[in-house]
Amino acid sequence: MTKKLLLLPVLAILLVAFKPIETKWKLDAVHSHLGFAVGHLAVSEIVGSVVITEASITSSADDFSDAVVTMKADLNTIDTDNDKRDEHLKTADFFDTAKFPDITFQSTAFKKVSTDNYTITGNLTMHGFTKPVTLNATVKTGINPNNNKAISGMKITGSIKRTDFEISKDTPEAILSNDVAIVANLEFGKE
Repeated sequence: MTKKLLLLPVLAILLVAFKPIETKWKLDAVHSHLGFAVGHLAVSEIVGSVVITEASITSSADDFSDAVVTMKADLNTIDTDNDKRDEHLKTADFFDTAKFPDITFQSTAFKKVSTDNYTITGNLTMHGFTKPVTLNATVKTGINPNNNKAISGMKITGSIKRTDFEISKDTPEAILSNDVAIVANLEFGKE
């Protein structure tokens, strides 16, 4: 019995010693971009962007297969190359940024599909609603020649439905498509 009791602390120490080390990656905001495109009158697209204010990756696997991705963007920075439209998009007709200034994303799964390609599942919060979404990601890693530190680039693509978040929910699809394409190009530095 005494031998078994002595083994427990040794096992606990071994488990802690062999726990994979988490690597944290911090957003390089200068080299990152979050864009979107939405169909207009079924013949063209309106493209725009919002500023990413926070993002991070945490992973203990070298291939990012267990990564946790978080992101936050400021809807008050929406830019569609038209000031009048941008101001309208901030109103209660669309995003209501006075009440809901941010978009947030928290991954719940990061699954490797093939070399450098992943699917990211997570919770997207916008306009007061949180919905699960699945997006595609391409991940590249390298070394920044300016400082010899590890870097990672992530291109995330996919689409969401604006009506899932009750954004201009009464606008017919003939005027504004329900599908909104998302493209994020993110660069991270290893902490």
